[in-house]
Parts: sequence; C-alpha cells; structure tokens
Amino acid sequence: MSPVPGDAPVKVRRVVFAPSGLSATVEDGTTLLDAARTAGADLDSTCGGRGLCGRCQVVPSIGNFSKWQIDSRPDAITGWTATETDYTGRRPITDGQRLGCAAQVCGDLVVEIPAASQVHKQVVRKSVDVGDIEIDPLVRLHYLELEKAELGSELRGLAEQIGAALLADYDVTITRIDTHVLPLIADAVRGGDEAITVAVRYGHEVCAVYPGYVDRAFGVAVDVGSTTVAGHLVDLSTGEVLASNGVMNPQIRFGDDLMSRVSYVMMNPGGEVELTRSIRTALDAMVGELLTDAADTVDTLRPIDRRSILDMTIVGNPIMHHVILGIDPTPLGQAPFLLATDSAVTVRATDLGIDAPFASAYLLPCIAGHVGADTAGAILAEGPHRSEELQLLVDVGTNAEIVFGNSSHVLAASSPTGPAFEGAQISAGQRATAGAIERVRIDRDTLEPRLRVIGADVWSDDAEFTMQTMKLDISGICGSGIIEVMGEMYLAGLIDVDGTIRSDGPERTDRIFADGRTYSYRLWGDSEDPTQNINVTQDDVRAIQLAKAALRAGIDLLCEHAGHTDPEAIGSVRLAGAFGAHIDPLYAKVLGLVPDVPVALVSSVGNAAGAGAVRALVSAAQRAEIESAVRRVEKIETATEARFQELFVNAMGFPHTTEPTPNLATETVLPVAQERAASAGARRRTGRRRPR
Repeated sequence: MSPVPGDAPVKVRRVVFAPSGLSATVEDGTTLLDAARTAGADLDSTCGGRGLCGRCQVVPSIGNFSKWQIDSRPDAITGWTATETDYTGRRPITDGQRLGCAAQVCGDLVVEIPAASQVHKQVVRKSVDVGDIEIDPLVRLHYLELEKAELGSELRGLAEQIGAALLADYDVTITRIDTHVLPLIADAVRGGDEAITVAVRYGHEVCAVYPGYVDRAFGVAVDVGSTTVAGHLVDLSTGEVLASNGVMNPQIRFGDDLMSRVSYVMMNPGGEVELTRSIRTALDAMVGELLTDAADTVDTLRPIDRRSILDMTIVGNPIMHHVILGIDPTPLGQAPFLLATDSAVTVRATDLGIDAPFASAYLLPCIAGHVGADTAGAILAEGPHRSEELQLLVDVGTNAEIVFGNSSHVLAASSPTGPAFEGAQISAGQRATAGAIERVRIDRDTLEPRLRVIGADVWSDDAEFTMQTMKLDISGICGSGIIEVMGEMYLAGLIDVDGTIRSDGPERTDRIFADGRTYSYRLWGDSEDPTQNINVTQDDVRAIQLAKAALRAGIDLLCEHAGHTDPEAIGSVRLAGAFGAHIDPLYAKVLGLVPDVPVALVSSVGNAAGAGAVRALVSAAQRAEIESAVRRVEKIETATEARFQELFVNAMGFPHTTEPTPNLATETVLPVAQERAASAGARRRTGRRRPR
C-alpha cells in the first residue's frame, strides 16, 4: 500500500538477537517479542505478550558491533513502559533487563536473550543428575483472551475461537482438542472472564484448559524398580526438579524378586491383576505425595493440584513395564522371553489408575526381554551411544542390567545376580533403613571393626556414637555395608581368594569363631550367644560370590562380544541404581564386581534410570533420541550363551580367579593367600598378588 500523502514514511530497523545472531527487519514501534518471533529467535512467553508472565525479559546491548555492522544505542529502544511499571508477575524484572513484550524498537539494535528467557534452556537440575540438556517439553501453556460474546454476535464455538486465537497469537495450529477437555471449556471461559490458559501437547493438541492466567505446568517422572519406586515432580518449562519421593514397591508381598512375582501369577489365576492394581495404587499415591511436598514451597499463581500435572514419564524393567500396562508378564518368565511390545507406549494417566486428568503417560521403550525401559533411561542419562570412549554402565540390583560400548556399537545384557546385594540371602542382611550398618573398616593389625550406621553421623569408635545410636536398633547390614565388610575381610586376610573364611582366623582374633564346619566373623555385638550378634558367615560370603560372579560374567561376556577384553580400553565404569550409588568404587574392584580399570575411572552415578525419565519428560528430542538409540543396541542373552558358565566360574574368586589386577595392586595392599597342605590334584596357593 502506498503511503498517504503528508504521512511520515514508516522507518524500518534491523534487530539482531544474541547469542544466536538471528536478525529481523521490522518497523518502528514493533515490540522486541514480535521482532524475535519474526527473526525466529528463541524468546519465551506464555502470556502472549500481555505483560503477565515475565518470561520474555531481554537485555538491550549498547555499543558498536562490527560483527553485525550495528551501532546499538540506548535510544534505539523505547523508555520504561506502563506495562513494566505495573508488572507484578512471579518473575521480577532483573536490573538491566526489559520485558520484550513491552519495549519497542526505534532504532537499529542488538538484543541479548539471557538463558532464563530462552524456550530451549540449558539448565542443571537437582535431586537427579540429568546433566545439561535442551528443555523442549511436549506440553506448553498459552494464555488467551477471547472476545466477549454478545447476543447476536457471529462468534464461532469456543473450541474454534481457541484455535483461531492460538494461531493468531502464537502461530500454533490446533488439529484436535481432547474429548475430556471439551466439556470444561465453557466453565473455564466464564471463570476467567473470557481469559483462559490452554495447554497444548505435541504443538497441535489442546490437552487442558484453565480459567485465567496459569504460569506453570508440571510433570512427573517415575522409576519403578522391583524393590523401590522413585518419583520426581518437575517444572516442564525449566526442567527444575521441585520434589522427589520414594516408596517401597508394594509388589514385594508377592515375592522379593521378579521371577517370584511371575511365579505368583503362574500359580494364581488372576494374579497379574493384583500385581497391576498394587503398583498403580502406589503410583497414584506417589503423585499425591509429590504434590503435597511441593504445595508449600512451589510458587504458583494457581494452587498446584492433580490438574496441574500435564505429562508423565515412566521407566521400569520389562516385567514392571508390562504389569503397569496391565499386560500378563508370564511370557517374560520363560524362554524366549518375548515382550508384548518393545516400543515406547503413550496412554492417558487415568488409564493407569493415576488421578491426573490432564496428563499423558509415556513409557520409555524396552530393549529386550530382560533389559527394560529402566536401562533405556540409564542409557539416555549416561549416553554411551554419544561417547567416543568405551563406557561400561552397570545398574546393580536384583537383576543387574549391563550396557557396554560407545557411539559406534552398544551392547546390553541382564545378569541374574539375585537379591544378595540388597540384603536378602544374607544372615544379617536388611534393607537400607535407620540402624542398618552401611560402612565397615577392619584394622589390619587388631582385626577390630569400625562401622557406620544409617541414622548416625559418626563411626563406632567416636565418643558420640553411643549417644547418636541410642534410639536406633542396630540389627543388620544393608547392601553397601555387605560389600564393604566382604572387601575389608578379604583385605584384612580373613577371607581367602577362593572366598573361604580362613581357618587360621581364630588364632589371630576372637572375632573369628567356629560355626559348624566353617567359620564366621562377629561384626557387632558381644553376647555369649552368637545368634544374638551380627555375624558374617561362610554362607554369606558364598551368596555374595555367586551374585558378584553372575554380574562379572555378564560384564566379561559383553566385553568379549564387543572385542574389548583389555580393561585398559575402557574409558569409564559407571555404577547406577539406588544400590550402585552407595558402592565405594574401591570395594567394587576388591570384590571383582567390575574389571580392573583404574579406580578413578569407576564412579557412582545414582539413579540413572530416573534421570533418563526426567530427560524424556522435559524434552521431545530426548524421547526421539532414545527411541532411535535402543533400536541400535545389540542384545546379548546370557541364559543362552555357552561362555557364560565358564566366565561365571572364573569370576568366583576375590577379586577374580583368573584375571590379573595390576591397577588394584597399586591402589591398596592385597593380602597373602593362606598356605594349605598340598594334596592330590590340589595346587598350593602362595605369595602376594602382584601386578602383571
């Protein structure tokens, strides 16, 4: 259109947005938010430029920018506006920043978009370590102000008005509105006086509607383990973990391990229904507890409740995965261990018995019959498929999952370690609760133990220990304590390389005593009745040997399949899971749980499966990444591998029966094996283990 004679010509200005360098040519009076949209720059806003959310804050950059050939001056942007003066949103306007929806262009300008104002933010979360990822949630909030209807007005239906407003204000094209949302629209519009906030999933589906302005949306990430269930409440727009919770998996009453639960289903018609009902009830209760925990600490304009939850992600082993979905798990209890589906599954949360009416639940893909969505989550969090160096990732639990490889080739397997690491099958074993022994040290000369228990901050030889444990019942040893006491007994020369509690022990300390045809070690207590004390028995040692040999055999099998049997080729070893997070890397090596890499390369990474669930919750790209990555993982079935049994036998010794441990020999003093009388067919054990 030609300018009207006498009107001043419209001036156009060039605006460059840092750090991206994207630019746009816009007319005078254009807001910085609109200029950013024109340029395609990454500037956040949930209120549609109405000065409510405070997410579009920018920093005008002053100076001469030869890179972009712009002299950016203070008068290239309008002064402080009434919108900014009256702003009372949850995010205060930071000194030196302006609201992009209020400040207008009146000259060539360079504008910095700070990280907090970017839609795809790089942030670090708390509670679970998910690293730095790009926030790209599948559900976003949009604030709309609809035209007030009058009698005789030719407005379309409310759903159509919402679609038109989303297109006009946010360039969002709606293809559907969830059927459970349609009945709620009219009340929301009336309650908000024609102002509403809608949640859009996948960029084109309306999945929730609220009256007025809502500033925050939330999601829940859950890791369903065979023993514990861990959940995290997350702000979808920032990735911040706002609350975390953990409960015992109620399915334990049907069996301690997965196979015993499958057996329960096999022997009890309809048993799968009971398993499903119990875990779904626990998930629903966990969501409620997370919301309660966050209610007093999370700052929101609208009270946080179950309608605030808009997305969920769930990880778990294959049996948990199937049980949650209401799928019979018995095919996973027998060869060929066939999954009903190994793809990611998306359902409504209410279909899983979880009272979150607006939420969708996404279950990460499984890998194989014994390698599930929890392993997929761990892979996503730790990234072996993104690494140039070889990474060994081990989730230590009742059924250990093992991943080995790098960006060229990733292999995965499970190994039946059993529940010994978690305290089952151990005479004084117990779960990690207050009073459980969690750390142990044995003096190399006196063979007297020191220990730490959950619920106390000091070691047992500290003067404060008695006071701190006065109300605690020191009644057993939890998983990390079991690993350490076994390692310490071996390093102190009380257990031989073949796992035998040495017969010369009673000559060295009265803590070693005859227990039938074998020997035991009194760790805690001074009762004359041995059964009243906390002891480590020969059967306990054997149980740990069997568990660790199964784990190590699985690791060695993957290394053989990958063609990398030299520990020096491994770039890092990562111990994951609630139990793995508490294992001291040195003792993992002493027992031979992992290959003989330098101890500095062994680390505990915590709940990697849960971290992967959080990543998938806040990023569509992360979901696409793991769905692609798991299809490239080579699955190794340990149950059908002929080499597994030989590797298992070789791994029974401490640290290992056949493999040398030169790195370990430089990291601690290894004991001298007990000399035994030579006999036919027997080989005499001699000398200190040396580097080779």
